[in-house]
Amino acid sequence: MRKKFLKYSISTIKKKYPNYSEEKLEEIEYGIEALYITFTKTIVIALISLFLGVIKEVFWILIFYNILRTTSFGMHAKTSLQCYIISTILFVGLAIVSKYLDINIYLKVFISIVCFIHIIIFAPADTYKRPLINKKKRIIYKFSSIVISLIYVVLIIIYHKSMMTTYMMFGLVDATLMIHPLIYRMFQLPYNNYKTYNESYS
Repeated sequence: MRKKFLKYSISTIKKKYPNYSEEKLEEIEYGIEALYITFTKTIVIALISLFLGVIKEVFWILIFYNILRTTSFGMHAKTSLQCYIISTILFVGLAIVSKYLDINIYLKVFISIVCFIHIIIFAPADTYKRPLINKKKRIIYKFSSIVISLIYVVLIIIYHKSMMTTYMMFGLVDATLMIHPLIYRMFQLPYNNYKTYNESYS
């Protein structure tokens, strides 16, 4: 279904914009594919979380995760099945934890700080389909990721009694896991893909 949708979309774009280069079309295809996966994945996760009664928790974790994901980036699963499994574990699984377990303030702060340190070290993390070749952009993305995650940590410490900071913490956890080299290695995905390109392109 996804391949047919992408093929039809790119074919339509080619007809409408015949002057687009192959590189431009590849970028557009990547963007369309990302939107398609996000849309279908969101529907699946929403249905599962609705069935399990954690739709509110999943919604907020996704919000805080996606805010940080826009600058820290991170891995993409090789297959849709892997993507659905990972997403269900990361979002629905942690939503269940946030709903039924009372997380100690010290543990909450400790986890958040550990994640913040990992963000400083590893963000942003690219993919082989979308390597972050431009050095200046990598620096901007890293700085933005650090600022966003620092804001999360500060808010978590100040408003630690609020459930909203629990969702924030789990959003931070998910974003951190998605950029960690061990997770890349676990799913046999190349890490720091920009290093395979000549820095003169930056």
